[in-house]
Amino acid sequence: MLKNISKSLWLLMFTVLICCGAYPLVLWAFGQAFFPFQANGSMVKGPDGQIVGSLLIAQPFTKDEYFQPRPSAASYDGSASASSALAASNYALRDRVARALGPIVTYRSGSNAGKPVAPDVEAWFQKDIYQGNPHLVQQWADTHNSIAQGWVTGDPTHAAYVTEWQKTHPAVVAQFIKNNPSIPQPQPSDLAVVFFETYSAEHPGTFPSGVTTTGKDGKPVTTVQPIKAGSDIQTIFFDMWRQDHPDADLNDVPGDLVTSSASGLDPHISLQNAEFQLDRVAPKWAADLKRDPVTVRTEIEQILQENSSAPWGGLIGEKFINVLQVNLALRTKYGTP
Repeated sequence: MLKNISKSLWLLMFTVLICCGAYPLVLWAFGQAFFPFQANGSMVKGPDGQIVGSLLIAQPFTKDEYFQPRPSAASYDGSASASSALAASNYALRDRVARALGPIVTYRSGSNAGKPVAPDVEAWFQKDIYQGNPHLVQQWADTHNSIAQGWVTGDPTHAAYVTEWQKTHPAVVAQFIKNNPSIPQPQPSDLAVVFFETYSAEHPGTFPSGVTTTGKDGKPVTTVQPIKAGSDIQTIFFDMWRQDHPDADLNDVPGDLVTSSASGLDPHISLQNAEFQLDRVAPKWAADLKRDPVTVRTEIEQILQENSSAPWGGLIGEKFINVLQVNLALRTKYGTP
């Protein structure tokens, strides 16, 4: 009995030493000796010598001068890798994709060929008619309750605005409580739909959106104001515009421009995606640098080609670029936007 226990303990000890000590140590030494860059997370430095990120994990870029990665359900958080897990039948998925498409989709044919649909979305929105019925914002909130609630809960400024609205509309709130006796003390998110119904009647042809201005102390101040145009109109209401204009002939966009990866952290985009974004990136750099747009576009196209690659040395698949790598190349060449 003791002999068997002794052998088991010796086996356990050797297993722990080999699997938890010797084996990791050999791999670490091999990686540091022959692949130090990859073994240390593929971390890269910017022109100032500071580490700016990893080539293995996507990160958001908001400036128009930079290429943007695929959407991320994990908010580009390396510790929270995840997909959206939204079914194709889930309107939240359609809404997310539509919001990405609104500002970038262009017409394929007709007198507006090549022009963006965004201005037409804004003009249609201002008429405040959807499917032949008035109060477009009210219809949006009534049809998509969860999206309307998300508008309230997604931004503290929005929640504060609804709270103030609640104070100035006691009769509306009282009627809501009467209709919903299980919610005697409604929160801003509970009132989201009724808020938009009231707002739509009081401010036709507008949508409440955060507007940032400079305060008396020189600091930026964000307040919610009625707007008739801008990114919120172009993104939130593109899907409804599309349903009201089913015959509009629009250009296709690269799939990875509007779809997230399974991990939410894919650092690459297709070369086709990058070239689609070039229409935004190149003119912005040209304006910043006060240079000829055609020359700048040619230079950035060259950067894309130099940094693109396909699997197996180009033998299979389409070409991809690493977003961080290309954006660093832009910064090295042109400086800080």
